[in-house]
Amino acid sequence: MPANAKSELAPAGKLRVGVNLGNFLLVNKDPASGELRGVVPDLAQELGRRLGAQVELIGYPGAGQVADAAKTGAWDVGFIGAEPQRAEEIAFTPAYLEIPATYLVPAGSPIGSLAEVDRPGIRTAVAGRSAYDLFLSRSLKHAQLLRAEGIPASYDLFVAQKLDVLSGLLPRLTSDLTRLPGARILEGKFTAIQQAIGTPKARAAGAAWLLEFVAEIKTSGLVARAIERHGVQGVSVAP
Repeated sequence: MPANAKSELAPAGKLRVGVNLGNFLLVNKDPASGELRGVVPDLAQELGRRLGAQVELIGYPGAGQVADAAKTGAWDVGFIGAEPQRAEEIAFTPAYLEIPATYLVPAGSPIGSLAEVDRPGIRTAVAGRSAYDLFLSRSLKHAQLLRAEGIPASYDLFVAQKLDVLSGLLPRLTSDLTRLPGARILEGKFTAIQQAIGTPKARAAGAAWLLEFVAEIKTSGLVARAIERHGVQGVSVAP
């Protein structure tokens, strides 16, 4: 490992890791100890081990707040969905993991396909500033996006305002089905969230080394083992 990569990523021997606490698939807080557990904490610890650095996990309520914190240098690496808007400030690795995103419609909905969502008058609930919100903001031309603060709040908004569509991560929508008799998840996906590792753009040597790290943890099976260890359903190792 180049010395300048280590000095950029873990100055003073500490690796500060920005973590999206809203992504319940990849990180959860132990109710007894308060310790963060999951795929992301496991990969962060492996990253720290290879850098020879102590890991400090810094939790944020959502992906948007993780991205914002890159501007102030509050973290050294962040585990977050890679998106063009975020890439203005953050140098991203290729994805290490993908999460499909799709739509849920209520009982009796006439909407039968993904393409039918983008029509005038269709109101869609979304977790504001999530990776899939950024994607839908670019791609939807006619449907109206109604944003809520976080994934649980987007479900509450969908139900309370009797909206036409709930957009979200497929694993979460699958669990939401159990609370909504007659609701359906539309077949297919409108995107797959590319979960990646990023570092502030000025850290070129660190960013180059992170690319090698992500390639290795995918090919070695480390990502797959972390997914299996934590019993995460509906995600896959990125190609």
